[in-house]
Amino acid sequence: MKALLQSVYPDMVQWRRYLHRHPELSFHEKETSRWIAEQLQEMGCEVETGVGGHGLIAKIKGESKGPTVALRADIDALPIQDEKSCEYTSTVPGVMHACGHDAHTATMLGIAKYYRSQRHAFSGERRLLFQPAEELTPGGALGMIRDGALRGVDAIYGVHLWTPIPYGIVSSKEGPFMAAPDEIQIDITGQGGHGGMPHDTIDSIVVGAALVQGIQSIVSRNVDPLQPAVVSIGSFHAGTIGNGIAERCQLLGTVRTFNEETRDRIRERLETIVNQTAAMYGAAAKLEYRLGYPPVVNDEEEARRFFRVAAEQFGGGAVQRSEPIMIGEDFSYYLREKPGCFMFVGAGNEACGAVYPHHHPKFDLDERAMLQSAALMIAMAEDYAANHCSLSSNASPGTE
Repeated sequence: MKALLQSVYPDMVQWRRYLHRHPELSFHEKETSRWIAEQLQEMGCEVETGVGGHGLIAKIKGESKGPTVALRADIDALPIQDEKSCEYTSTVPGVMHACGHDAHTATMLGIAKYYRSQRHAFSGERRLLFQPAEELTPGGALGMIRDGALRGVDAIYGVHLWTPIPYGIVSSKEGPFMAAPDEIQIDITGQGGHGGMPHDTIDSIVVGAALVQGIQSIVSRNVDPLQPAVVSIGSFHAGTIGNGIAERCQLLGTVRTFNEETRDRIRERLETIVNQTAAMYGAAAKLEYRLGYPPVVNDEEEARRFFRVAAEQFGGGAVQRSEPIMIGEDFSYYLREKPGCFMFVGAGNEACGAVYPHHHPKFDLDERAMLQSAALMIAMAEDYAANHCSLSSNASPGTE
Protein backbone atom coordinates (compact mmCIF):
# COMPACT_ATOMS: atom_id res chain seq x y z
CA MET A 1 0.00 0.00 0.00
CA LYS A 2 2.64 2.53 1.03
CA ALA A 3 4.64 2.15 -2.20
CA LEU A 4 1.54 2.69 -4.32
CA LEU A 5 0.45 5.70 -2.29
CA GLN A 6 3.97 7.12 -2.55
CA SER A 7 3.64 6.97 -6.34
CA VAL A 8 0.36 8.93 -6.09
CA TYR A 9 1.81 11.53 -3.71
CA PRO A 10 3.02 13.97 -6.41
CA ASP A 11 -0.56 14.06 -7.72
CA MET A 12 -1.85 14.76 -4.21
CA VAL A 13 0.49 17.74 -3.89
CA GLN A 14 -0.53 19.06 -7.31
CA TRP A 15 -4.24 18.65 -6.53
CA ARG A 16 -3.90 20.25 -3.12
CA ARG A 17 -2.07 23.29 -4.50
CA TYR A 18 -4.61 23.75 -7.29
CA LEU A 19 -7.42 23.74 -4.72
CA HIS A 20 -5.49 26.12 -2.48
CA ARG A 21 -5.23 28.58 -5.36
CA HIS A 22 -8.96 28.26 -6.14
CA PRO A 23 -10.92 28.16 -2.85
CA GLU A 24 -14.69 28.49 -2.53
CA LEU A 25 -16.79 29.25 0.53
CA SER A 26 -19.27 26.95 2.26
CA PHE A 27 -22.41 26.27 0.17
CA HIS A 28 -20.71 27.88 -2.88
CA GLU A 29 -18.33 25.07 -3.92
CA LYS A 30 -19.72 24.80 -7.47
CA GLU A 31 -16.42 24.92 -9.39
CA THR A 32 -14.61 22.88 -6.73
CA SER A 33 -17.25 20.16 -7.07
CA ARG A 34 -17.05 20.22 -10.87
CA TRP A 35 -13.24 19.94 -10.75
CA ILE A 36 -13.33 17.02 -8.27
CA ALA A 37 -15.84 15.20 -10.50
CA GLU A 38 -13.50 15.61 -13.47
CA GLN A 39 -10.58 14.09 -11.58
CA LEU A 40 -12.69 11.15 -10.39
CA GLN A 41 -14.14 10.51 -13.84
CA GLU A 42 -10.65 10.51 -15.36
CA MET A 43 -9.81 7.72 -12.90
CA GLY A 44 -12.86 5.77 -14.04
CA CYS A 45 -14.82 6.22 -10.81
CA GLU A 46 -18.60 6.04 -10.58
CA VAL A 47 -19.48 9.58 -9.42
CA GLU A 48 -22.72 11.00 -8.06
CA THR A 49 -22.83 14.81 -8.02
CA GLY A 50 -25.16 17.33 -6.41
CA VAL A 51 -25.32 15.39 -3.16
CA GLY A 52 -26.42 17.67 -0.33
CA GLY A 53 -25.79 20.67 -2.57
CA HIS A 54 -22.29 20.60 -4.04
CA GLY A 55 -21.26 17.27 -2.53
CA LEU A 56 -20.06 14.21 -4.42
CA ILE A 57 -19.96 10.47 -3.82
CA ALA A 58 -17.49 8.13 -5.52
CA LYS A 59 -18.33 4.44 -5.28
CA ILE A 60 -15.54 1.94 -5.91
CA LYS A 61 -16.42 -1.74 -5.72
CA GLY A 62 -14.11 -4.67 -5.20
CA GLU A 63 -14.42 -7.94 -7.07
CA SER A 64 -15.84 -9.87 -4.11
CA LYS A 65 -18.70 -9.27 -1.72
CA GLY A 66 -18.07 -7.45 1.51
CA PRO A 67 -19.01 -4.43 3.62
CA THR A 68 -19.46 -0.87 2.48
CA VAL A 69 -17.01 1.43 4.24
CA ALA A 70 -17.33 5.20 3.81
CA LEU A 71 -14.46 7.70 4.00
CA ARG A 72 -15.15 11.43 4.18
CA ALA A 73 -13.33 14.62 3.15
CA ASP A 74 -14.60 18.22 3.37
CA ILE A 75 -14.09 20.61 0.43
CA ASP A 76 -14.98 24.16 1.56
CA ALA A 77 -12.76 27.16 2.39
CA LEU A 78 -13.01 30.14 4.75
CA PRO A 79 -13.62 33.91 4.39
CA ILE A 80 -10.01 34.77 5.28
CA GLN A 81 -7.42 36.68 3.25
CA ASP A 82 -4.41 34.49 2.41
CA GLU A 83 -1.26 36.22 3.67
CA LYS A 84 1.24 33.51 2.68
CA SER A 85 3.97 34.15 0.12
CA CYS A 86 4.19 30.98 -1.96
CA GLU A 87 3.43 29.79 -5.47
CA TYR A 88 0.06 28.34 -4.45
CA THR A 89 -1.33 31.37 -2.56
CA SER A 90 -5.08 31.82 -2.96
CA THR A 91 -6.07 33.75 -6.09
CA VAL A 92 -9.50 34.62 -4.64
CA PRO A 93 -9.52 37.85 -2.56
CA GLY A 94 -10.71 37.27 0.98
CA VAL A 95 -11.07 33.49 0.62
CA MET A 96 -8.54 30.77 1.49
CA HIS A 97 -8.17 27.18 2.61
CA ALA A 98 -7.15 28.08 6.15
CA CYS A 99 -8.12 24.76 7.71
CA GLY A 100 -6.66 22.10 5.45
CA HIS A 101 -9.76 21.03 3.54
CA ASP A 102 -7.84 21.35 0.28
CA ALA A 103 -5.44 18.69 1.58
CA HIS A 104 -8.34 16.56 2.81
CA THR A 105 -9.81 16.61 -0.70
CA ALA A 106 -6.46 15.86 -2.36
CA THR A 107 -5.95 12.97 0.06
CA MET A 108 -9.34 11.50 -0.82
CA LEU A 109 -8.56 11.79 -4.53
CA GLY A 110 -5.36 9.86 -3.82
CA ILE A 111 -7.41 7.21 -2.00
CA ALA A 112 -9.72 7.01 -5.01
CA LYS A 113 -6.78 6.42 -7.32
CA TYR A 114 -5.44 3.74 -4.97
CA TYR A 115 -8.71 1.83 -4.79
CA ARG A 116 -9.34 2.06 -8.53
CA SER A 117 -6.05 0.23 -9.08
CA GLN A 118 -6.76 -2.34 -6.33
CA ARG A 119 -10.28 -3.49 -7.19
CA HIS A 120 -9.07 -7.07 -7.36
CA ALA A 121 -7.60 -6.88 -3.86
CA PHE A 122 -10.46 -5.69 -1.67
CA SER A 123 -14.00 -6.84 -0.92
CA GLY A 124 -17.19 -4.83 -0.80
CA GLU A 125 -17.51 -1.14 -1.58
CA ARG A 126 -15.44 1.90 -0.63
CA ARG A 127 -17.64 4.97 -0.67
CA LEU A 128 -15.72 8.25 -0.80
CA LEU A 129 -17.67 11.31 0.38
CA PHE A 130 -16.61 14.78 -0.73
CA GLN A 131 -18.67 16.97 1.57
CA PRO A 132 -19.41 20.69 1.18
CA ALA A 133 -19.96 23.29 3.90
CA GLU A 134 -18.30 21.83 6.98
CA GLU A 135 -17.30 25.30 8.16
CA LEU A 136 -20.75 26.90 8.32
CA THR A 137 -23.83 25.70 10.20
CA PRO A 138 -26.09 23.90 9.55
CA GLY A 139 -23.19 22.19 7.75
CA GLY A 140 -23.10 19.92 4.74
CA ALA A 141 -23.21 16.53 6.46
CA LEU A 142 -26.98 16.64 7.03
CA GLY A 143 -27.62 17.21 3.34
CA MET A 144 -25.28 14.39 2.37
CA ILE A 145 -27.08 12.03 4.75
CA ARG A 146 -30.49 13.19 3.52
CA ASP A 147 -29.44 12.42 -0.07
CA GLY A 148 -28.37 8.88 0.77
CA ALA A 149 -24.63 9.12 1.41
CA LEU A 150 -24.85 6.57 4.24
CA ARG A 151 -27.41 4.25 2.66
CA GLY A 152 -26.03 0.73 3.03
CA VAL A 153 -22.85 1.92 4.78
CA ASP A 154 -21.46 -0.30 7.54
CA ALA A 155 -18.84 2.05 9.01
CA ILE A 156 -17.39 5.51 8.35
CA TYR A 157 -14.01 7.14 9.02
CA GLY A 158 -12.70 10.67 8.69
CA VAL A 159 -9.42 12.50 9.26
CA HIS A 160 -8.52 16.10 10.02
CA LEU A 161 -4.95 17.13 9.26
CA TRP A 162 -3.99 18.98 12.42
CA THR A 163 -1.07 21.41 12.70
CA PRO A 164 -1.06 21.62 16.53
CA ILE A 165 0.27 18.04 16.32
CA PRO A 166 3.68 17.57 14.65
CA TYR A 167 3.99 15.63 11.44
CA GLY A 168 4.45 11.93 12.16
CA ILE A 169 1.96 11.77 15.05
CA VAL A 170 -1.63 10.54 14.82
CA SER A 171 -4.28 10.96 17.49
CA SER A 172 -7.86 10.19 18.46
CA LYS A 173 -9.91 9.06 21.44
CA GLU A 174 -12.89 6.93 22.32
CA GLY A 175 -16.22 8.52 23.21
CA PRO A 176 -16.71 12.32 23.27
CA PHE A 177 -13.90 13.86 21.21
CA MET A 178 -15.00 17.25 19.84
CA ALA A 179 -17.53 19.67 21.30
CA ALA A 180 -20.94 20.95 20.27
CA PRO A 181 -20.24 24.53 19.02
CA ASP A 182 -23.31 26.70 19.66
CA GLU A 183 -23.58 30.41 18.79
CA ILE A 184 -25.11 33.19 20.87
CA GLN A 185 -26.20 36.70 19.94
CA ILE A 186 -27.37 39.20 22.54
CA ASP A 187 -29.02 42.45 21.42
CA ILE A 188 -29.37 45.14 24.10
CA THR A 189 -31.58 48.21 23.73
CA GLY A 190 -31.23 51.09 26.16
CA GLN A 191 -31.79 54.83 25.70
CA GLY A 192 -29.13 56.86 23.96
CA GLY A 193 -28.11 60.40 24.75
CA HIS A 194 -25.31 62.84 25.41
CA GLY A 195 -22.22 61.57 27.22
CA GLY A 196 -22.35 64.61 29.52
CA MET A 197 -25.90 63.83 30.61
CA PRO A 198 -25.82 60.12 31.49
CA HIS A 199 -28.70 60.50 33.97
CA ASP A 200 -31.08 60.95 31.04
CA THR A 201 -29.96 57.71 29.35
CA ILE A 202 -29.87 53.94 29.76
CA ASP A 203 -26.32 53.02 28.79
CA SER A 204 -26.34 49.86 26.68
CA ILE A 205 -22.54 49.58 27.00
CA VAL A 206 -22.78 49.38 30.78
CA VAL A 207 -25.43 46.69 30.42
CA GLY A 208 -23.24 44.82 27.94
CA ALA A 209 -20.21 45.04 30.22
CA ALA A 210 -22.24 43.71 33.14
CA LEU A 211 -23.47 40.88 30.98
CA VAL A 212 -19.94 39.89 29.95
CA GLN A 213 -18.96 39.71 33.61
CA GLY A 214 -22.09 37.82 34.63
CA ILE A 215 -21.80 35.32 31.79
CA GLN A 216 -18.30 34.40 32.89
CA SER A 217 -19.74 33.03 36.14
CA ILE A 218 -21.81 30.38 34.35
CA VAL A 219 -19.09 27.77 33.88
CA SER A 220 -17.38 28.45 37.21
CA ARG A 221 -20.55 28.47 39.31
CA ASN A 222 -23.36 26.70 37.44
CA VAL A 223 -21.68 23.79 35.60
CA ASP A 224 -20.39 20.59 37.20
CA PRO A 225 -16.60 21.17 37.39
CA LEU A 226 -16.06 17.64 36.06
CA GLN A 227 -17.93 18.51 32.84
CA PRO A 228 -15.92 20.48 30.21
CA ALA A 229 -17.64 23.67 29.04
CA VAL A 230 -16.71 27.05 27.56
CA VAL A 231 -18.73 30.26 27.25
CA SER A 232 -16.88 33.03 25.42
CA ILE A 233 -17.91 36.47 24.18
CA GLY A 234 -15.84 37.22 21.10
CA SER A 235 -17.50 40.37 19.77
CA PHE A 236 -18.77 43.53 21.52
CA HIS A 237 -20.21 46.27 19.29
CA ALA A 238 -21.76 49.54 20.46
CA GLY A 239 -21.64 53.26 19.75
CA THR A 240 -20.02 55.43 17.10
CA ILE A 241 -18.72 58.48 18.97
CA GLY A 242 -16.85 59.09 22.22
CA ASN A 243 -19.23 61.66 23.73
CA GLY A 244 -22.43 59.75 23.19
CA ILE A 245 -24.24 57.10 25.19
CA ALA A 246 -24.95 54.13 22.91
CA GLU A 247 -28.57 53.11 22.68
CA ARG A 248 -27.80 49.67 21.27
CA CYS A 249 -25.16 47.06 21.97
CA GLN A 250 -24.61 43.63 20.45
CA LEU A 251 -22.60 40.74 21.88
CA LEU A 252 -21.62 37.65 19.90
CA GLY A 253 -20.21 34.54 21.46
CA THR A 254 -19.90 30.78 21.52
CA VAL A 255 -20.85 27.94 23.87
CA ARG A 256 -18.91 24.65 23.76
CA THR A 257 -20.13 21.53 25.55
CA PHE A 258 -19.97 17.73 25.35
CA ASN A 259 -23.34 16.64 26.71
CA GLU A 260 -26.95 17.77 26.43
CA GLU A 261 -27.47 18.30 30.16
CA THR A 262 -24.61 20.80 30.36
CA ARG A 263 -25.73 22.43 27.11
CA ASP A 264 -29.27 22.91 28.43
CA ARG A 265 -28.05 24.22 31.78
CA ILE A 266 -25.86 26.86 30.15
CA ARG A 267 -28.66 27.97 27.85
CA GLU A 268 -31.05 28.29 30.79
CA ARG A 269 -28.56 30.35 32.80
CA LEU A 270 -27.81 32.59 29.82
CA GLU A 271 -31.50 33.42 29.42
CA THR A 272 -31.84 34.23 33.12
CA ILE A 273 -28.70 36.39 33.30
CA VAL A 274 -29.51 38.29 30.10
CA ASN A 275 -33.09 39.08 31.09
CA GLN A 276 -32.43 39.97 34.72
CA THR A 277 -29.29 42.03 34.07
CA ALA A 278 -31.10 44.08 31.43
CA ALA A 279 -34.05 44.57 33.76
CA MET A 280 -31.75 45.71 36.56
CA TYR A 281 -30.56 48.61 34.39
CA GLY A 282 -33.97 49.38 32.87
CA ALA A 283 -32.91 48.10 29.42
CA ALA A 284 -34.31 45.43 27.12
CA ALA A 285 -32.28 42.48 25.86
CA LYS A 286 -32.89 39.57 23.52
CA LEU A 287 -30.87 36.35 23.47
CA GLU A 288 -30.67 34.32 20.25
CA TYR A 289 -29.19 30.87 20.89
CA ARG A 290 -28.31 28.93 17.73
CA LEU A 291 -27.58 25.24 18.11
CA GLY A 292 -24.44 24.08 16.33
CA TYR A 293 -23.29 20.59 15.46
CA PRO A 294 -23.67 17.80 18.01
CA PRO A 295 -20.50 16.63 19.78
CA VAL A 296 -18.24 14.24 17.88
CA VAL A 297 -18.54 10.95 19.76
CA ASN A 298 -16.35 8.15 18.45
CA ASP A 299 -17.61 4.59 18.60
CA GLU A 300 -15.73 2.75 21.33
CA GLU A 301 -14.91 -0.30 19.20
CA GLU A 302 -13.85 1.81 16.22
CA ALA A 303 -11.61 3.92 18.45
CA ARG A 304 -9.94 0.73 19.67
CA ARG A 305 -9.47 -0.21 16.03
CA PHE A 306 -7.72 3.15 15.46
CA PHE A 307 -5.19 2.60 18.25
CA ARG A 308 -4.38 -0.89 17.03
CA VAL A 309 -4.27 -0.12 13.30
CA ALA A 310 -2.36 3.15 13.70
CA ALA A 311 0.29 1.44 15.82
CA GLU A 312 0.66 -1.25 13.16
CA GLN A 313 1.04 1.38 10.44
CA PHE A 314 3.23 3.98 12.13
CA GLY A 315 4.59 2.40 15.33
CA GLY A 316 3.26 2.76 18.86
CA GLY A 317 5.34 5.86 19.57
CA ALA A 318 3.52 7.76 16.82
CA VAL A 319 0.05 7.16 18.29
CA GLN A 320 -1.42 9.43 20.95
CA ARG A 321 -4.69 9.46 22.87
CA SER A 322 -6.16 12.91 22.41
CA GLU A 323 -7.71 15.05 25.10
CA PRO A 324 -11.24 16.30 24.36
CA ILE A 325 -11.08 19.37 22.13
CA MET A 326 -13.54 22.27 22.16
CA ILE A 327 -13.62 22.67 18.37
CA GLY A 328 -16.73 21.45 16.53
CA GLU A 329 -17.08 19.20 13.46
CA ASP A 330 -20.19 18.12 11.56
CA PHE A 331 -18.69 14.64 11.14
CA SER A 332 -20.70 14.17 14.34
CA TYR A 333 -23.85 13.69 12.25
CA TYR A 334 -22.36 10.67 10.47
CA LEU A 335 -21.37 9.14 13.81
CA ARG A 336 -24.96 9.46 15.01
CA GLU A 337 -26.01 7.23 12.12
CA LYS A 338 -23.15 4.73 11.76
CA PRO A 339 -20.25 3.37 13.82
CA GLY A 340 -17.00 5.08 13.01
CA CYS A 341 -14.05 7.12 14.17
CA PHE A 342 -12.76 10.63 13.56
CA MET A 343 -8.98 10.99 13.74
CA PHE A 344 -6.24 13.63 13.73
CA VAL A 345 -3.10 13.33 11.64
CA GLY A 346 -0.28 15.66 12.63
CA ALA A 347 0.60 18.25 9.98
CA GLY A 348 2.67 20.79 11.89
CA ASN A 349 6.31 21.37 10.96
CA GLU A 350 8.35 24.49 11.65
CA ALA A 351 10.80 23.59 8.86
CA CYS A 352 8.14 24.15 6.17
CA GLY A 353 6.33 27.05 7.83
CA ALA A 354 3.44 24.94 9.15
CA VAL A 355 3.41 26.72 12.51
CA TYR A 356 0.25 28.81 12.34
CA PRO A 357 -3.04 27.67 13.88
CA HIS A 358 -6.04 26.67 11.85
CA HIS A 359 -8.09 29.65 10.55
CA HIS A 360 -4.96 31.87 10.54
CA PRO A 361 -4.20 33.99 7.42
CA LYS A 362 -0.79 32.31 7.11
CA PHE A 363 -2.01 28.77 7.73
CA ASP A 364 -0.15 26.01 5.91
CA LEU A 365 0.64 22.35 6.56
CA ASP A 366 3.23 19.68 5.96
CA GLU A 367 1.92 18.08 2.78
CA ARG A 368 3.51 14.74 3.66
CA ALA A 369 0.69 14.37 6.21
CA MET A 370 -1.59 13.60 3.27
CA LEU A 371 0.28 10.33 2.77
CA GLN A 372 -0.19 9.36 6.42
CA SER A 373 -3.85 10.34 6.27
CA ALA A 374 -4.46 8.21 3.17
CA ALA A 375 -2.60 5.24 4.66
CA LEU A 376 -4.54 5.52 7.92
CA MET A 377 -7.99 5.67 6.33
CA ILE A 378 -7.25 2.82 3.94
CA ALA A 379 -5.86 0.70 6.78
CA MET A 380 -8.93 1.39 8.92
CA ALA A 381 -11.27 0.46 6.07
CA GLU A 382 -9.40 -2.73 5.21
CA ASP A 383 -9.12 -3.83 8.83
CA TYR A 384 -12.87 -3.36 9.23
CA ALA A 385 -13.52 -5.31 6.03
CA ALA A 386 -11.16 -8.13 7.00
CA ASN A 387 -12.82 -8.54 10.39
CA HIS A 388 -16.29 -8.27 8.90
CA CYS A 389 -15.54 -10.97 6.31
CA SER A 390 -13.96 -13.17 8.98
CA LEU A 391 -17.04 -12.90 11.17
CA SER A 392 -19.31 -13.64 8.21
CA SER A 393 -17.36 -16.73 7.18
CA ASN A 394 -17.34 -18.06 10.75
CA ALA A 395 -21.06 -17.53 11.28
CA SER A 396 -23.15 -20.68 11.59
CA PRO A 397 -26.09 -21.20 9.22
CA GLY A 398 -29.16 -19.41 10.44
CA THR A 399 -27.28 -17.06 12.78
CA GLU A 400 -27.01 -14.10 10.44
